[in-house]
Amino acid sequence: MADFKNITVAELVKILQQDNLKLIDVRTDAEISHGKIPQGMALPLHLLPLRLNELDKGAATVFYCQMGGRSAQAAAFAVANGFSDVYNLQGGITAWAHADLPVS
Repeated sequence: MADFKNITVAELVKILQQDNLKLIDVRTDAEISHGKIPQGMALPLHLLPLRLNELDKGAATVFYCQMGGRSAQAAAFAVANGFSDVYNLQGGITAWAHADLPVS
């Protein structure tokens, strides 16, 4: 069975250039209001089971949260529901911000 892959911030920066990449922020709206990765789409973890069908199963999909725990849950859920090219950002937006990358 396929599983998701954990990736670093540096690896995410490289793959963000892909046309068919979806970057999904699974934090709450309150957390997102403090800043997000600019290319990220908000989809709080608690809504993922209701809205997973809105995502393209064929697209490379990267999930992120504050530190990487909730996004790992989201990535595992996506894989269990037929997604094959799934990634989890290790360290979440915290690692992204510590790398001095843009937060909007």
